[in-house]
Amino acid sequence: MLSVSNLSVQFGKRILFDEVNVTFTKGNCYGIIGANGAGKSTFLKILTGQHDATSGHVSLEPGKRMSVLEQDHFAYDAHTVLETVLMGNKPLYAIKQEMDQLYAKPDFSDADSDRVGELQVHFEEMNGWNADSDAAALLSNLGIGEDLHYTLMGELDNKLKVRVLLAQALFGNPDVLIMDEPTNDLDYETIHWLENFIANYENTVIVVSHDRHFLDAVCTHISDIDFGKINHYSGNYTFWYESSQLAARQRSQQNKKAEEKRKELQEFIMRFSANVAKSKQATSRKKMLEKLKVDDIKPSSRRYPAIIYDQEREAGDQILNVENLSASADGEVLFKNLDLNLSKGDKVIVYSKDSRAATAFYEIISGNAKPDSGKFSWGITTSQAYLPLDNSAFFENKLSLVDWLRQWAQTEEEREEVYLRGFLGKMLFSGEEALKTSNVLSGGEKVRCMISRMMMQRANVLMLDEPTNHLDLESITAFNNSLKNFKGTVLLTTHDHAFAQTVGNRILELTPSGVIDRYMTFDDYMDDNTIREQREKMYGKP
Repeated sequence: MLSVSNLSVQFGKRILFDEVNVTFTKGNCYGIIGANGAGKSTFLKILTGQHDATSGHVSLEPGKRMSVLEQDHFAYDAHTVLETVLMGNKPLYAIKQEMDQLYAKPDFSDADSDRVGELQVHFEEMNGWNADSDAAALLSNLGIGEDLHYTLMGELDNKLKVRVLLAQALFGNPDVLIMDEPTNDLDYETIHWLENFIANYENTVIVVSHDRHFLDAVCTHISDIDFGKINHYSGNYTFWYESSQLAARQRSQQNKKAEEKRKELQEFIMRFSANVAKSKQATSRKKMLEKLKVDDIKPSSRRYPAIIYDQEREAGDQILNVENLSASADGEVLFKNLDLNLSKGDKVIVYSKDSRAATAFYEIISGNAKPDSGKFSWGITTSQAYLPLDNSAFFENKLSLVDWLRQWAQTEEEREEVYLRGFLGKMLFSGEEALKTSNVLSGGEKVRCMISRMMMQRANVLMLDEPTNHLDLESITAFNNSLKNFKGTVLLTTHDHAFAQTVGNRILELTPSGVIDRYMTFDDYMDDNTIREQREKMYGKP
């Protein structure tokens, strides 16, 4: 279907890809993974012709069509929503435009009539007469109602634009569908719809995503970028991660016999295959992992940060008490009538369809903002560490990372450079990296610094507002594992489904008309029909 031959990409002296040869076949979904800077987005741009390779070439089977999820949210501002979706099938849209132009001619000739006849034949072959209704149905499935179909794209907010551009990419059943971070700015319901759509998609899908739940739900293969090469591995992200970790452990077991290692890997494959077959996401197009050869499992060269949250002291039974708390922004109610009694060991997923609500809640209980009404009090044995959504205020000074972290040292020992480098090293800032200037860090590096700061605080309550933003898969996975193992109390807002499901034991949803508070897992909460009806009413839906 789509093949890459002898592909090399070099920027100056840096070699990004070296003689890459891979094939993407029909019926499979490939998740492209790699450390930050490995070249994931560059590779997608080469596949789509937006970027030239140094050498080698990309070949799409003749007669096949490729579609790409558009990243420029302003490219179609002058077009209506429905027209933007139709433009996703470029050959069909070109025919439609030419026919419309011919019909609009004041001196419509016999030659024009003949040309229209030819175009209509092609248009019918491409199911063009149903194009408008198909595009409308796709939009409706993505939560874009008919009242918006003839609205200009420039009048939509960013979140709605993302859905329209997603519909554009999906429109017309492309043979190869390429998506770079498709779940960004989508809510859980839309992501769930997209997961089901792609899991049952019969053509080729190539996707880059930091959403592990999404990769697990849709991928038949993981395409790993490592050492300038790309290798396909059967299975989803979790299988790749766990199998690569197992292979890495085995590599270090010098005294273990080869046959024992082979048996351990084979048992792992069989166990994972059984779990996949029973999972909600399993479909007929999921590859049977028992067909995988043991020799195909390789250790990864990935480096995972060591995120370990310790408590300086264990909190008492009283953690946080909130009474009748309310907040608004720009004249809109974000949440109201919030009563909350937080218990020791609660790991609360703070959720809202309006992300401003969760951020306002954190800012209030951290003492950075005032509520419209109500009050709160922390237990006297509690200590809090807060990872805010916007961390820019922490990085305005031109300090080395060692001096940056020293700002939160409490003792002479903690002010020692060796001590500080230890925390930074755990977050992969080793050697000269620890002397970087704090105001020139990337988004992911800033979050890793904030995590180092939180670890050094040794708090027994963690408040985390979208902690996975800007992080790579390795950091997200390590972060997730650390929160699962943390013995204290957690308040967490995240768009990472796997984070929410594996960490949370309580769901707190903030709405403009009240609050829903339940002790249950995130998946159970989202799947509960009674709660779903209650949520829709509280958001003002009929």
